[in-house]
Amino acid sequence: MARTASRFDTRDLARIAVFAAIIAVLGLPGPIPVPGLVPITAQTLGVVLAGTVLGPLRGLAAVAVFELLVLVGLPLLSGGHGGPAVFVGVTAGYLLGWLPGAFVTGLVAHSGRGALAGWRVALGAVIGGIVVIYTCGIPVQSLVTGLPLGATIISSLAFIPGDLIKVVVATLLTLALWRAYPPAFGRRAERRGVRSAAPTSVEETAAR
Repeated sequence: MARTASRFDTRDLARIAVFAAIIAVLGLPGPIPVPGLVPITAQTLGVVLAGTVLGPLRGLAAVAVFELLVLVGLPLLSGGHGGPAVFVGVTAGYLLGWLPGAFVTGLVAHSGRGALAGWRVALGAVIGGIVVIYTCGIPVQSLVTGLPLGATIISSLAFIPGDLIKVVVATLLTLALWRAYPPAFGRRAERRGVRSAAPTSVEETAAR
């Protein structure tokens, strides 16, 4: 773990902070309520983008920073929620699922060598942003609400179309950023031989 942490330079920390902020900003519009179901939130788009742009470890770190801020009480979740209580409620499994979700998204999206492949980015967004998060979230939702697991799974299918739209948006944004400013991807771009002409502006570029 210490060896991994030592690989995070100041620009990595800046990227991590920026994506934690992006996840928070995407919560400003608030949740879209669905009667009897978990509200829809745009923040999962930020989680997926953290993985597709930063990769597995830095994407995970960005989500961890965000959730730590929520845990200590900052109202950064959609609807202005925060504090320890959100980690034991109906959405707790989904919220905790963001951590492995971002990691798996980045792991798949950044697999292979050379330029990012659109199909890998999309596949990573589907596996990490949908499959992993749902796998963590649905059992907890079933437990908290008292609904049978099968019924909870069926009710959650209503969110799939919206999540697929987020996958498309995340894929397009990631590929557009890769073409416009590869250094925003850190070591992934460096392995490709791309160097930043203005490293101090990485956080500004990543936020666009």
